Amino acid sequence: MAPRALIRSAALLALLSVLASPAAAEKERVDLALVLAVDVSESVDAARFTLQMNGIASALEAREVQASVLSGPHQSMLIALVQWSNRPALSLPWTLLTSASDVQQFAGRIRHLRRASNGFTCMSVALRSIADKLLTQLPVPAERMVVDVSGDGQENCNPQETTDQVRDELAGIGVTVNGLPILEGDEAATLEAWYQDHVIGGPNAFLVPAESFDDFDRAIRRKFVTEISALPCGNCVHEASR
Repeated sequence: MAPRALIRSAALLALLSVLASPAAAEKERVDLALVLAVDVSESVDAARFTLQMNGIASALEAREVQASVLSGPHQSMLIALVQWSNRPALSLPWTLLTSASDVQQFAGRIRHLRRASNGFTCMSVALRSIADKLLTQLPVPAERMVVDVSGDGQENCNPQETTDQVRDELAGIGVTVNGLPILEGDEAATLEAWYQDHVIGGPNAFLVPAESFDDFDRAIRRKFVTEISALPCGNCVHEASR
């Protein structure tokens, strides 16, 4: 592993050791810290962007999703939303959800988001930013950390480090990376397998494909209930911890 990668891994490991320490256990904790990483590359036009944002908001407004937020021992979670293409943009920072009202308000904020950018599909850059700048800045310790990646294409930025490398680094310290490939467009036939091989990893990682952008609402709702409640996902595509 390169020296820079070693430093990054050490920093993330230090964070996790603090969260697992007795001192952290005495503080307020949440059941889950969830990052929504949403593809806004050039293949995602305005209508598709709206379908994704409305789909996420609708899923959060669903009764079963709101109930899952309150189903854990701490009855709370942290959530953030990142839009990504050439570079990631933190659209909604860490927000604490402790009630159905909190979830409803967060969903409303998502419905009013403006598109951040429109470029190439630079997933590894997005994951690196999430690893270094977001997961290391939790305002409250979390029992689990999950990165939820959705998109309609494969990495095409020829990055210095691959999506696999960043994913493996996150998985190695116990962060779960789940996937929601949107099977519409030129890469639809191969995208699910690519997400399986290159994106998902970590404890109990899985993916739920959406058959199209119109199907995104159904897929993200199902995915949220599984991620938030940590219940088994019977028909999901799973990946063993890396």
